[in-house]
Amino acid sequence: MSDNNKQNNDNSKKQNKNELLKNIFISILFIICIASACFLYYINTKNSGEEKELAYTELMNSINEGKIEKIEMTTGSSNVKVTLKGDGEEKDRQKTVIVPSVQAFMEWVQDKVDKENIKIDLKQEPINPFLRIMNTLFSLLPTILLIAVMLMIFKMQGLGGDSGKVYGGEDGSKKTDVRFEDIAGLDEEKSELIEIVDFLKKPKAYLNMGAKIPRGILLYGKPGTGKTLIAKAIAGEAGVPFISMSGSEFIEMFAGLGASRVRKLFEKAKKMAPCIIFIDEIDAIGSRRTSNTGSETENNQTLNQLLVEMDGFDTNETVIVLAATNRPEMLDKALLRPGRFDRQITIPAPDLNGREAILKLHSQNKKFAMDVDFKSIAGDTAGFTGAELANVLNEAAIIATRNKHSQIENIDIENAVKKITVGLEKTNRVVSDKDKRLTAYHEAGHAVVSKFLPTQTDVKEVSIIPRGLAGGYTMYKTNEDKYYVSRTELLEKMVALMGGRAAEKIALNEISTGASNDIEVATGIARDMLTVYGMDDKLGPISLKVDDPYELQIFGDKIIDEVGNQIQYLIDNAYITAQKILSDNMDILDRVALKLLEQEKITSEEFEEFFK
Repeated sequence: MSDNNKQNNDNSKKQNKNELLKNIFISILFIICIASACFLYYINTKNSGEEKELAYTELMNSINEGKIEKIEMTTGSSNVKVTLKGDGEEKDRQKTVIVPSVQAFMEWVQDKVDKENIKIDLKQEPINPFLRIMNTLFSLLPTILLIAVMLMIFKMQGLGGDSGKVYGGEDGSKKTDVRFEDIAGLDEEKSELIEIVDFLKKPKAYLNMGAKIPRGILLYGKPGTGKTLIAKAIAGEAGVPFISMSGSEFIEMFAGLGASRVRKLFEKAKKMAPCIIFIDEIDAIGSRRTSNTGSETENNQTLNQLLVEMDGFDTNETVIVLAATNRPEMLDKALLRPGRFDRQITIPAPDLNGREAILKLHSQNKKFAMDVDFKSIAGDTAGFTGAELANVLNEAAIIATRNKHSQIENIDIENAVKKITVGLEKTNRVVSDKDKRLTAYHEAGHAVVSKFLPTQTDVKEVSIIPRGLAGGYTMYKTNEDKYYVSRTELLEKMVALMGGRAAEKIALNEISTGASNDIEVATGIARDMLTVYGMDDKLGPISLKVDDPYELQIFGDKIIDEVGNQIQYLIDNAYITAQKILSDNMDILDRVALKLLEQEKITSEEFEEFFK
């Protein structure tokens, strides 16, 4: 404990020292700027009081013509004050001349002094200490500015500093509070990683058996699934130093600095072995190598250094590289081969039981009503990640507090889900009767069409109250997790999406922009059916998902036209099917729409009454 406090004190002193140096540096620059401004003001004020009315050639002519009575010169100055002959006060006859060369002028005017009876006064003006200081500062200013720029560049690049934040171990007193019991819904993934932690704690047992340490473990999955959380849990469980960095920290302004930071990171890890290196968002430096031109050269050098370091460990160095990304397809193939990232673990969105466990985990410090059923909530949030589920409960707590509930109730959780998925309810928005009627038929069209499609889930709620950017919404029950979707389901999904536009056309003989998102989603489904899933009878089971558009040439010149025609056919067929369903059930459509106009919201029980 005393070592930890000492480490914290040292870090605090170091930080305070850096702040003090920074403040002193800024103060010096500020003083220089103020002094420079004062000097310029002094020079301008001094020069403005002098009357530079006589040119040098006019002075020489006036001396030759005998018009000069007196010449006053000051040592170290090129300004010469002359007094012209004539009547009047002396100050009115004084002129100032700037002499290009004082020495040459003195030699020339020496012959004229006796002839023209000119009086010469040579004055010794004391040197101004302020001017001496300012001249010295101005002579040193370029050097000071150059040093300041260099310091700024070194500070920006982080040169000389440590690479990565260290948790645990002798050099890093700070430890994470996350443990494996704080993670729910990822039982198989945790068991895989617990083995790595055990290896780091007891490496000799595995080495005696002849097992080799895994060089790297890649965690990939969509955002919010818990990749970084698992890394924090490993840092908390391992009892060994855990060095954490993000991929963007390796990207530097100047060439070679990214590779230098990689070398520093692995040198530190080797000294701390057994140790874990965690690189978050590794796709920032691990993307596929391209041509060595421009800024890509630096990225390629950084990646090459990472490849060398990961494959350069000795067998007795227990250092494991842990990385996380949500874009594994972007990574270079050399990074994913065995010997570098030996294990690649997918972190999926949780299933029904996993979502229930996550909800219970995040509910521990919140007050819930007795009738709150986490299994039911998990059923209504299929596809939600762990981060999204935590956000749902947090929003529910906020809504419950705003509504002055003593506990979080089911209605609070339902409103939180709607707020996250659809948007904030706009109860104060003024909607015209025409728009309200159009929205009612649009949403009723979605609900009624879905009812007659066997593969579509039951309607949970229909509303014409605006939420977010939507004028209304139709929510469906999602009580099961689907890992595969059939062709029939996709076709009927498009029919349900076109139900809103079909209802507008049939009931009101009008169409609106409200169906824009429905059309966009339906078009995307049709496109993927043809180009990704190979579900078209005419095109056949082929995949047109290519990295380079030129690769489509192997299918012939007409493939693009054929895909476009088939997409249009699928959308048109879905639109016609939706219109037919609504035409056959026009009375139900009208009653649902009128009910929506009357009470603005219909529950699943109320919706089912129309079909009894």
